[in-house]
Amino acid sequence: MKTKFGILPLIFFCVQLSAQKTVASDSISRKKLQAIKKDQTIKIDGILDDEIWKNVPVASNFVERQPNNGRPQADSLKTEVRFLYDDTGLYIAAQMYDPEPSKILKELTERDNIANDDFFGIIINGYNDHQQSLEFIVTAAGVQVDGKLTTENEDMSWNAVWYSAVKINDKGWTVEMKIPFFELRFPKKDIQEFGLNMIRKIKRTNTMYDWNHVDNQKGNYTLYDGVLNGVTEIKTPTRLSFTPYFSTYVNSFDGKTEMNVNGGMDLKYGINDAFTFDMTLIPDFGQANFDNSILNLTPFEQQFAEQRSFFMEGTELFSKGDMFYSRRVGGSPSRYPDTTENETVTEYPSKVKLFNAFKISGRTKKGLGIGIFNGITEKMEATIQDNQTRAIRKEVVEPWTNYNVLVFDQRFGGNSSVTLVNTNTTRTGDFRDANATGLLWNIANKNNTYNYYGNFKGSWVMDGDTKFGNRGTVGIGKFSGKNRFEVNANYVSKDWDINDLGFSTKTNYGNHNVWYGYRILQPTGKLNNMYLNFNLNYYHRLESFLNQKLIFNHNNSFTNKKFQSFGGGVEFTPYGEKDIYEPRTFGRYLKVPGYFDSWLWFESDSRKKLQYNITVDYYAYDQKGRNYVVPSLYLRYRASDKLNLIWKFNPVFSNNEVGYSGKDPDNIYMGRRQRNTYENAITGQYTFNEKMTLALAFRHYFSDVTYKQFYILDNDGSLNANTAYNPSLNGTYNSWNVDLRYSWWFAPGSQLTLLYRNATSNYLEISRMRFKNNFDELFSTPMINNFSLRVTYFLDYNRMKSWF
Repeated sequence: MKTKFGILPLIFFCVQLSAQKTVASDSISRKKLQAIKKDQTIKIDGILDDEIWKNVPVASNFVERQPNNGRPQADSLKTEVRFLYDDTGLYIAAQMYDPEPSKILKELTERDNIANDDFFGIIINGYNDHQQSLEFIVTAAGVQVDGKLTTENEDMSWNAVWYSAVKINDKGWTVEMKIPFFELRFPKKDIQEFGLNMIRKIKRTNTMYDWNHVDNQKGNYTLYDGVLNGVTEIKTPTRLSFTPYFSTYVNSFDGKTEMNVNGGMDLKYGINDAFTFDMTLIPDFGQANFDNSILNLTPFEQQFAEQRSFFMEGTELFSKGDMFYSRRVGGSPSRYPDTTENETVTEYPSKVKLFNAFKISGRTKKGLGIGIFNGITEKMEATIQDNQTRAIRKEVVEPWTNYNVLVFDQRFGGNSSVTLVNTNTTRTGDFRDANATGLLWNIANKNNTYNYYGNFKGSWVMDGDTKFGNRGTVGIGKFSGKNRFEVNANYVSKDWDINDLGFSTKTNYGNHNVWYGYRILQPTGKLNNMYLNFNLNYYHRLESFLNQKLIFNHNNSFTNKKFQSFGGGVEFTPYGEKDIYEPRTFGRYLKVPGYFDSWLWFESDSRKKLQYNITVDYYAYDQKGRNYVVPSLYLRYRASDKLNLIWKFNPVFSNNEVGYSGKDPDNIYMGRRQRNTYENAITGQYTFNEKMTLALAFRHYFSDVTYKQFYILDNDGSLNANTAYNPSLNGTYNSWNVDLRYSWWFAPGSQLTLLYRNATSNYLEISRMRFKNNFDELFSTPMINNFSLRVTYFLDYNRMKSWF
């Protein structure tokens, strides 16, 4: 361990000392605004004609952030914002001046999406600690967007219930908003001091403005808050809400039709001013988006994105350290039945049912974030039939299971944090249990120009014996100015395994990485910005030591004054690679020839009706006839502010690749193969208004593989063609998905969704099929046809009290 990491803390100490001597102080100018308590009723209609707005202090003098960082906003485009409050919430009125109101861009989208739109938003921090803010954004089309902004990321899955309206007038456009206090977090005290910034984008010129100037050369957005004063003597409201749901499904598959009805509820309760309890009772995720499944020939499982709303919202704490993969909760069973020669598994559950789950999360005024997740899944059984006697028996393939995640995240110094994460999986009976713990740190200097970071994690799997694994990282970097760098090292032991509640693949390696980046963030010449990156990566096996590969990578990107983006890069492995994973046997490896990879990409101006993005990526291997080609095409046509169509085409051609094909007690076999993949995806959206949308999602994935020759893998990683091994492994995989979804936000926080779903997939032990024959085979496979209706209704306790 000392030989791996001992030099890095010394390097960091020298860099830190140098940086602190160079810059003695770092002062951020912070604007202040006074909110006034209102004594009249305000109608949230986007028309700023209420008399009370006339005598309220005005926030103005916005400053450009992009592309010309630091330039004052022109008087003809000025922004004026006023704040009022009462015992229930904040009221905001904003006038965005524009000399050409007819050119204000206002494309309609679904909630939480911004497209070809002007927009205005407030970013508010109830504790004014520059650590975590809430975003409330409204587009010129009236669409609401909200999220959580931290020093590390932006979580747009978070949803709040608030009110807004917009109007386009002869001066430009206006926004009126009400942010209920039950959606904000702030301490219990008589005089509040909120951190505040405001943002405005003018899409036709792609200019971004902030109320309090944000320096894009260093730090993160939350460091640059201004201050909202004047909010006094308000009581923290009871933060309690219920969202009951009703859903019904009609499923048709292989000639059988079934109907079921479900009901349940989500509950949200503010434990105190900082912490929130979220719970889902009898959850139903039947309308979650489909997964993009592939033909996976790698040694590792495919990782799918989370699609279930409960697991997507408010998860910024639980994502710390990448130790929690929420798809494990309610995923596939952990066992397959043990059967005799005369038995057949007739029913095997594809998914485990989630019984209930809850989250507790929040952050104290001293910067301590605490997150607790707990989920319980039900016992699942497989059905096995005796082929001779026809007797039926059941076998448990997943017992009642408890999943738990605990996170402590202490932030300090404006942009630093130390985090402790623990995950635990406990199954009843003799099934395997698991535990994992990680300590993470990210420390920035006072000037927010340098940081050092690292982590150490351990995993314990209890399945008869206890298997312990660990991994660690340490690094330093400069993340400000034109010239930036990063140096890091990490390792993963061979027994590292968090796959009961996390996601891990490659193990038993060490990695050392050096990165240098040069960027220009201010317009210069014909460019608005430029990014140049240089990476050097070295990998080696830990047990027993083996040099694996050395990779050099350069990539770049540019945006010109027409807001077209383009770039490319090169990557090569001068000494090839010793792949320790493809043989799927500990201690063995496969020699892979060196490659030279080059790519180019171009993205057209997204403001145009027709947008096109093109990428060409070509790997040339140091082996005759072997290459890997990855082109891609993206076309988006905006027919109007209501209708949007997108086509994505992603083919992949792998010629003469070598991969695992099998093994026996004496040998490991590899196959040289040709693989062609075509992925087509079409999405379309017609948005009736800011609350009602009809959306189409279609995907067809096709991949076939043809084996040309088989080899024995020798102990030195080379291939020996002297073998009689010749199995039939050619195959074709298809995946077909269609979702047609109607969504209507009929009341604040309340939604009706009607979904039609059509899906099928197949795998054929044949390749090089004709186009027509492939689709004939696919459509002869039984298809899922599903119609579903789901209604959720938001109930706020504070409003419910007035009903009685």
